[in-house]
Amino acid sequence: MHMDPIMPALVASIVAILGIGLLFHALRQPNVIAYLVAGIILGPSLLGMISDQQVLDRLGQFGVVMLMFFIGMEVSPQKLISKWQVALLGTCLQIGVSISLISLIGYFFNWPLVLCVLLGFIVSLSSTAVVLNLLQTRNELETTHGQNALNVLLAQDIAVIPMLIAISVLSGEKISAGEMTMQIIGGVLLIALCAWIVIRPNFRIPLIGKAVKRDHEFQVFGALLLCFGLALITGLFSLSSALGAFVAGMVVSAAKEAKWVHHSLEPFKTVFVALFFVSVGMLVDISFIIDNWSKVFALALMVLVLNTAINATVFRLLGESWGDSIYTGSILAQIGEFSF
Repeated sequence: MHMDPIMPALVASIVAILGIGLLFHALRQPNVIAYLVAGIILGPSLLGMISDQQVLDRLGQFGVVMLMFFIGMEVSPQKLISKWQVALLGTCLQIGVSISLISLIGYFFNWPLVLCVLLGFIVSLSSTAVVLNLLQTRNELETTHGQNALNVLLAQDIAVIPMLIAISVLSGEKISAGEMTMQIIGGVLLIALCAWIVIRPNFRIPLIGKAVKRDHEFQVFGALLLCFGLALITGLFSLSSALGAFVAGMVVSAAKEAKWVHHSLEPFKTVFVALFFVSVGMLVDISFIIDNWSKVFALALMVLVLNTAINATVFRLLGESWGDSIYTGSILAQIGEFSF
Protein backbone atom coordinates (compact mmCIF):
# COMPACT_ATOMS: atom_id res chain seq x y z
CA MET A 1 0.00 0.00 0.00
CA HIS A 2 1.35 3.42 -0.93
CA MET A 3 2.04 5.70 2.00
CA ASP A 4 2.23 9.46 1.75
CA PRO A 5 5.83 10.51 2.62
CA ILE A 6 4.51 13.24 4.88
CA MET A 7 3.07 10.65 7.32
CA PRO A 8 6.35 9.13 8.61
CA ALA A 9 7.92 12.59 8.69
CA LEU A 10 5.12 13.94 10.88
CA VAL A 11 5.02 10.91 13.20
CA ALA A 12 8.81 10.90 13.67
CA SER A 13 8.77 14.64 14.35
CA ILE A 14 5.96 14.37 16.91
CA VAL A 15 7.67 11.49 18.76
CA ALA A 16 10.99 13.35 18.85
CA ILE A 17 9.36 16.62 19.94
CA LEU A 18 7.48 14.91 22.78
CA GLY A 19 10.45 12.89 24.03
CA ILE A 20 13.09 15.59 23.81
CA GLY A 21 10.64 18.33 24.75
CA LEU A 22 9.75 16.65 28.05
CA LEU A 23 13.45 16.26 28.86
CA PHE A 24 14.23 19.91 28.13
CA HIS A 25 11.11 21.03 30.00
CA ALA A 26 12.39 19.17 33.07
CA LEU A 27 15.70 21.02 32.62
CA ARG A 28 13.75 24.31 32.33
CA GLN A 29 15.05 25.05 28.84
CA PRO A 30 13.06 26.82 26.08
CA ASN A 31 10.99 24.60 23.80
CA VAL A 32 12.74 26.00 20.74
CA ILE A 33 15.99 24.27 21.78
CA ALA A 34 14.14 20.95 22.06
CA TYR A 35 12.71 21.43 18.56
CA LEU A 36 16.15 22.16 17.10
CA VAL A 37 17.71 19.14 18.83
CA ALA A 38 14.86 16.95 17.57
CA GLY A 39 15.61 18.12 14.04
CA ILE A 40 19.32 17.37 14.45
CA ILE A 41 18.57 13.83 15.69
CA LEU A 42 16.03 13.12 12.94
CA GLY A 43 18.16 14.71 10.21
CA PRO A 44 20.61 13.08 7.79
CA SER A 45 23.57 13.69 10.11
CA LEU A 46 22.32 11.19 12.73
CA LEU A 47 19.29 8.90 12.35
CA GLY A 48 18.21 10.05 8.89
CA MET A 49 14.61 9.08 9.64
CA ILE A 50 13.05 11.72 7.38
CA SER A 51 13.84 11.21 3.71
CA ASP A 52 11.82 14.11 2.31
CA GLN A 53 13.01 17.15 4.24
CA GLN A 54 11.29 19.55 1.84
CA VAL A 55 7.92 18.45 3.23
CA LEU A 56 8.85 19.73 6.69
CA ASP A 57 10.44 22.85 5.20
CA ARG A 58 7.18 23.81 3.51
CA LEU A 59 5.08 23.08 6.59
CA GLY A 60 7.59 24.97 8.73
CA GLN A 61 7.19 28.10 6.65
CA PHE A 62 3.53 28.15 7.67
CA GLY A 63 4.81 28.25 11.24
CA VAL A 64 6.83 31.41 10.62
CA VAL A 65 3.82 33.09 9.01
CA MET A 66 1.53 32.13 11.91
CA LEU A 67 4.10 33.19 14.52
CA MET A 68 4.36 36.65 12.94
CA PHE A 69 0.56 36.83 12.75
CA PHE A 70 0.28 36.14 16.49
CA ILE A 71 3.02 38.66 17.29
CA GLY A 72 1.13 41.25 15.23
CA MET A 73 -1.99 40.66 17.34
CA GLU A 74 -0.01 41.46 20.49
CA VAL A 75 1.68 44.61 19.19
CA SER A 76 0.38 48.15 19.40
CA PRO A 77 0.92 50.14 16.17
CA GLN A 78 1.23 53.30 18.28
CA LYS A 79 4.16 51.80 20.20
CA LEU A 80 5.85 50.76 16.97
CA ILE A 81 5.54 54.26 15.56
CA SER A 82 6.87 55.83 18.76
CA LYS A 83 10.02 53.68 18.39
CA TRP A 84 10.65 54.44 14.72
CA GLN A 85 14.13 55.79 15.52
CA VAL A 86 15.17 52.41 16.87
CA ALA A 87 13.81 50.59 13.82
CA LEU A 88 15.24 52.90 11.16
CA LEU A 89 18.43 54.31 12.67
CA GLY A 90 19.22 51.19 14.68
CA THR A 91 18.99 48.86 11.71
CA CYS A 92 20.91 51.18 9.37
CA LEU A 93 23.70 51.66 11.92
CA GLN A 94 23.84 47.95 12.65
CA ILE A 95 24.14 47.01 8.97
CA GLY A 96 26.59 49.83 8.25
CA VAL A 97 28.92 48.91 11.12
CA SER A 98 28.78 45.21 10.18
CA ILE A 99 29.76 45.95 6.58
CA SER A 100 32.55 48.29 7.74
CA LEU A 101 34.08 45.69 10.07
CA ILE A 102 33.86 42.93 7.46
CA SER A 103 35.40 45.27 4.87
CA LEU A 104 38.25 46.03 7.27
CA ILE A 105 38.91 42.30 7.67
CA GLY A 106 38.53 41.78 3.93
CA TYR A 107 41.12 44.48 3.22
CA PHE A 108 43.86 42.32 4.74
CA PHE A 109 42.70 39.23 2.81
CA ASN A 110 42.10 41.04 -0.51
CA TRP A 111 38.41 40.17 -0.57
CA PRO A 112 36.35 41.80 -3.36
CA LEU A 113 33.88 44.51 -2.35
CA VAL A 114 30.82 42.43 -3.24
CA LEU A 115 31.98 39.64 -0.87
CA CYS A 116 32.53 42.11 1.98
CA VAL A 117 29.08 43.63 1.50
CA LEU A 118 27.46 40.19 1.22
CA LEU A 119 29.11 38.94 4.43
CA GLY A 120 28.17 42.20 6.16
CA PHE A 121 24.53 41.66 5.22
CA ILE A 122 24.67 38.02 6.33
CA VAL A 123 26.02 38.69 9.84
CA SER A 124 23.67 41.65 10.39
CA LEU A 125 20.45 39.65 9.86
CA SER A 126 18.96 38.00 12.95
CA SER A 127 16.38 35.21 13.09
CA THR A 128 12.92 36.73 13.47
CA ALA A 129 11.37 33.36 14.31
CA VAL A 130 13.89 32.45 17.03
CA VAL A 131 13.95 35.83 18.78
CA LEU A 132 10.20 36.48 18.74
CA ASN A 133 9.41 32.92 19.82
CA LEU A 134 11.82 33.32 22.74
CA LEU A 135 10.42 36.72 23.74
CA GLN A 136 6.85 35.46 23.52
CA THR A 137 7.64 32.37 25.61
CA ARG A 138 9.23 34.53 28.31
CA ASN A 139 6.47 37.16 28.18
CA GLU A 140 9.06 39.82 27.34
CA LEU A 141 7.51 41.14 24.14
CA GLU A 142 6.07 44.23 25.86
CA THR A 143 9.32 45.08 27.67
CA THR A 144 11.69 47.78 26.44
CA HIS A 145 14.21 45.30 25.06
CA GLY A 146 11.39 43.23 23.55
CA GLN A 147 9.95 46.21 21.68
CA ASN A 148 13.41 47.29 20.52
CA ALA A 149 14.20 43.80 19.23
CA LEU A 150 10.83 43.60 17.46
CA ASN A 151 11.36 46.95 15.73
CA VAL A 152 14.82 45.97 14.50
CA LEU A 153 13.66 42.56 13.28
CA LEU A 154 10.80 44.09 11.30
CA ALA A 155 13.15 46.68 9.82
CA GLN A 156 15.56 43.89 8.86
CA ASP A 157 12.77 42.05 7.04
CA ILE A 158 12.10 45.19 5.02
CA ALA A 159 15.83 45.87 4.52
CA VAL A 160 16.24 42.51 2.78
CA ILE A 161 14.82 44.05 -0.42
CA PRO A 162 17.45 46.82 -0.81
CA MET A 163 20.09 44.29 0.29
CA LEU A 164 19.25 41.99 -2.62
CA ILE A 165 19.22 44.95 -5.00
CA ALA A 166 22.64 46.12 -3.74
CA ILE A 167 24.15 42.65 -4.17
CA SER A 168 22.74 42.40 -7.70
CA VAL A 169 24.19 45.80 -8.66
CA LEU A 170 27.63 45.06 -7.19
CA SER A 171 27.81 41.62 -8.82
CA GLY A 172 26.80 43.04 -12.21
CA GLU A 173 23.48 41.22 -12.44
CA LYS A 174 20.51 42.82 -14.16
CA ILE A 175 17.70 43.99 -11.90
CA SER A 176 14.12 43.31 -12.89
CA ALA A 177 12.42 46.70 -13.09
CA GLY A 178 9.02 45.04 -12.90
CA GLU A 179 9.82 43.17 -9.69
CA MET A 180 11.31 46.28 -8.09
CA THR A 181 8.21 48.27 -9.01
CA MET A 182 5.97 45.60 -7.49
CA GLN A 183 8.00 45.64 -4.26
CA ILE A 184 7.75 49.43 -4.02
CA ILE A 185 3.99 49.36 -4.62
CA GLY A 186 3.56 46.57 -2.07
CA GLY A 187 5.63 48.46 0.50
CA VAL A 188 3.60 51.64 0.01
CA LEU A 189 0.33 49.71 0.38
CA LEU A 190 1.54 48.06 3.60
CA ILE A 191 2.56 51.43 5.05
CA ALA A 192 -0.81 52.90 4.04
CA LEU A 193 -2.63 50.00 5.72
CA CYS A 194 -0.63 50.48 8.93
CA ALA A 195 -1.40 54.21 8.89
CA TRP A 196 -5.10 53.50 8.35
CA ILE A 197 -5.43 51.18 11.35
CA VAL A 198 -3.75 53.82 13.51
CA ILE A 199 -6.09 56.58 12.31
CA ARG A 200 -9.26 54.44 12.29
CA PRO A 201 -9.12 51.72 14.96
CA ASN A 202 -12.13 49.60 15.98
CA PHE A 203 -13.23 49.02 12.38
CA ARG A 204 -15.04 45.92 11.14
CA ILE A 205 -13.27 43.37 8.97
CA PRO A 206 -15.24 42.48 5.80
CA LEU A 207 -16.66 38.92 5.56
CA ILE A 208 -16.31 38.40 9.32
CA GLY A 209 -19.89 38.56 10.53
CA LYS A 210 -21.88 37.08 13.38
CA ALA A 211 -22.32 33.74 11.59
CA VAL A 212 -18.55 33.19 11.53
CA LYS A 213 -18.13 34.16 15.17
CA ARG A 214 -20.89 31.80 16.34
CA ASP A 215 -19.68 28.66 14.55
CA HIS A 216 -16.30 27.30 15.69
CA GLU A 217 -15.53 25.61 12.36
CA PHE A 218 -16.20 28.84 10.48
CA GLN A 219 -14.05 30.64 13.04
CA VAL A 220 -11.09 28.41 12.20
CA PHE A 221 -11.40 29.01 8.46
CA GLY A 222 -12.07 32.72 8.95
CA ALA A 223 -8.98 33.03 11.14
CA LEU A 224 -6.86 31.11 8.60
CA LEU A 225 -8.07 33.45 5.85
CA LEU A 226 -7.09 36.49 7.90
CA CYS A 227 -3.67 35.00 8.65
CA PHE A 228 -2.67 33.75 5.22
CA GLY A 229 -4.65 36.18 3.06
CA LEU A 230 -2.42 39.22 3.54
CA ALA A 231 0.64 36.96 3.67
CA LEU A 232 -0.29 35.74 0.17
CA ILE A 233 -0.85 39.28 -1.09
CA THR A 234 2.55 40.50 0.14
CA GLY A 235 4.14 37.44 -1.42
CA LEU A 236 2.57 38.36 -4.76
CA PHE A 237 4.27 41.75 -4.43
CA SER A 238 7.63 39.95 -3.90
CA LEU A 239 7.67 40.98 -0.24
CA SER A 240 8.07 38.82 2.85
CA SER A 241 4.97 36.72 3.56
CA ALA A 242 5.87 36.84 7.26
CA LEU A 243 5.81 40.64 7.15
CA GLY A 244 2.34 40.54 5.58
CA ALA A 245 1.16 38.15 8.31
CA PHE A 246 2.48 40.52 10.97
CA VAL A 247 0.52 43.44 9.52
CA ALA A 248 -2.54 41.18 9.26
CA GLY A 249 -2.19 40.46 12.98
CA MET A 250 -2.14 44.17 13.75
CA VAL A 251 -5.27 44.63 11.62
CA VAL A 252 -7.07 41.90 13.59
CA SER A 253 -5.98 43.45 16.89
CA ALA A 254 -7.11 46.94 15.84
CA ALA A 255 -10.50 45.52 14.81
CA LYS A 256 -10.90 43.96 18.29
CA GLU A 257 -11.14 40.47 16.77
CA ALA A 258 -7.94 39.09 18.32
CA LYS A 259 -9.54 36.99 21.08
CA TRP A 260 -11.48 34.48 18.96
CA VAL A 261 -8.82 34.45 16.22
CA HIS A 262 -6.14 33.66 18.81
CA HIS A 263 -8.30 30.87 20.26
CA SER A 264 -8.97 29.34 16.83
CA LEU A 265 -5.38 29.30 15.55
CA GLU A 266 -3.30 28.65 18.69
CA PRO A 267 -3.04 24.85 18.13
CA PHE A 268 -2.06 25.35 14.47
CA LYS A 269 0.64 27.83 15.44
CA THR A 270 2.12 25.47 18.03
CA VAL A 271 2.42 22.61 15.53
CA PHE A 272 3.75 24.58 12.56
CA VAL A 273 6.25 26.65 14.56
CA ALA A 274 7.64 23.43 16.06
CA LEU A 275 7.97 21.89 12.58
CA PHE A 276 9.83 24.99 11.38
CA PHE A 277 12.49 24.64 14.06
CA VAL A 278 12.71 20.88 13.47
CA SER A 279 13.37 21.57 9.77
CA VAL A 280 16.10 24.08 10.70
CA GLY A 281 17.71 21.53 13.03
CA MET A 282 17.81 19.01 10.19
CA LEU A 283 20.13 21.34 8.27
CA VAL A 284 22.89 20.89 10.87
CA ASP A 285 25.75 18.70 9.62
CA ILE A 286 27.15 17.03 12.75
CA SER A 287 30.08 15.38 10.94
CA PHE A 288 31.20 18.72 9.51
CA ILE A 289 31.03 20.34 12.96
CA ILE A 290 33.08 17.51 14.50
CA ASP A 291 35.72 17.65 11.75
CA ASN A 292 35.98 21.45 11.96
CA TRP A 293 34.96 22.05 15.59
CA SER A 294 37.72 24.57 16.34
CA LYS A 295 36.91 26.76 13.32
CA VAL A 296 33.15 26.49 13.89
CA PHE A 297 33.50 27.36 17.57
CA ALA A 298 35.85 30.28 16.86
CA LEU A 299 33.63 31.73 14.11
CA ALA A 300 30.44 31.31 16.16
CA LEU A 301 32.04 32.97 19.19
CA MET A 302 33.40 35.81 17.06
CA VAL A 303 30.01 36.45 15.45
CA LEU A 304 28.18 36.40 18.79
CA VAL A 305 30.66 38.74 20.48
CA LEU A 306 30.89 41.18 17.55
CA ASN A 307 27.14 41.27 16.93
CA THR A 308 26.40 41.75 20.62
CA ALA A 309 28.92 44.59 20.82
CA ILE A 310 27.62 46.25 17.64
CA ASN A 311 23.95 46.00 18.60
CA ALA A 312 24.52 47.04 22.22
CA THR A 313 26.52 50.09 21.12
CA VAL A 314 23.86 51.09 18.60
CA PHE A 315 21.05 50.85 21.17
CA ARG A 316 23.11 52.77 23.70
CA LEU A 317 23.72 55.55 21.16
CA LEU A 318 19.94 55.70 20.66
CA GLY A 319 19.46 56.46 24.35
CA GLU A 320 18.69 53.04 25.83
CA SER A 321 20.21 51.96 29.15
CA TRP A 322 23.32 49.78 29.11
CA GLY A 323 21.35 46.89 30.63
CA ASP A 324 18.63 46.94 27.95
CA SER A 325 21.21 47.59 25.23
CA ILE A 326 23.38 44.60 26.13
CA TYR A 327 20.39 42.30 26.60
CA THR A 328 18.82 43.32 23.28
CA GLY A 329 22.19 43.09 21.56
CA SER A 330 22.73 39.56 22.85
CA ILE A 331 19.36 38.20 21.68
CA LEU A 332 19.93 39.73 18.23
CA ALA A 333 23.51 38.43 18.01
CA GLN A 334 22.78 35.19 16.15
CA ILE A 335 22.60 34.93 12.36
CA GLY A 336 19.12 34.30 10.93
CA GLU A 337 17.93 31.52 8.64
CA PHE A 338 17.49 33.96 5.73
CA SER A 339 21.28 34.30 5.54
CA PHE A 340 21.43 30.75 4.13
